[in-house]
Amino acid sequence: MALQSSAVKFRRILAHFPQELSLAFAYGSGVFQQAGASAAETGVKILTQNENVKLQAALTSNLKSAVTAAFLMLPESFSEEDLYMQIAGLSYCGDFRMIIGEDKSKVMNIVKPNMLHFQKLYSNILEDCPQVVYKHQQGKLEIDKSPEGQFVQLMALPRTLQQQITFLMDPPGKNRDVEEILLQVAHDPDCGLVVHQGISGIVRSSSLIQSAKTTLTAGIKKSVTYSMKKMYKMSKGWLRKT
Repeated sequence: MALQSSAVKFRRILAHFPQELSLAFAYGSGVFQQAGASAAETGVKILTQNENVKLQAALTSNLKSAVTAAFLMLPESFSEEDLYMQIAGLSYCGDFRMIIGEDKSKVMNIVKPNMLHFQKLYSNILEDCPQVVYKHQQGKLEIDKSPEGQFVQLMALPRTLQQQITFLMDPPGKNRDVEEILLQVAHDPDCGLVVHQGISGIVRSSSLIQSAKTTLTAGIKKSVTYSMKKMYKMSKGWLRKT
């Protein structure tokens, strides 16, 4: 959708944002074209904002949280591409639209054409992390997978995700301390799976609410048409893989 032809709609949307914000992020395949068999452009637009210190701190915190969650779900040794695929896939963990209606190669199409952008975003974080050996030239990483190392990573996760993991692991009526439960998860051989399930629970809830809102806003007919297009796109991606 061209910005020029949608200026009125964009202004109407932006009017609801706080005046002190100087940028906003838009999600959806209609914002930027994704890379693929018939697309020359990429699906990721890297935006930077250096004026607002609080915003910059929040963005950095989000990047660190994404890296930490990805570390917990990856093996002891992995490539940079593996890391960025894991990070880019966090938003789709548990999203039912990835089961029905989304191209399964969507995450790969985001990461592969944008490796340099991902490196620019995450290289400083990786170099400063004491728990990872970052072999930049080889594009390889090694992470501390000991229970002690995983416990430190679990404690660094966002509070919402910690609470979701606690909800999954704490039997009804016990009401154990979050730190106690995370220590148990750190010693669990399936620690990465538990973290994945926690993220999936958060994303699944969000995606269902978003889809319901889309249906109510756009109407049944438009939603069905959109879903059919998504199914067609998903089948094309599957055929390319096979």
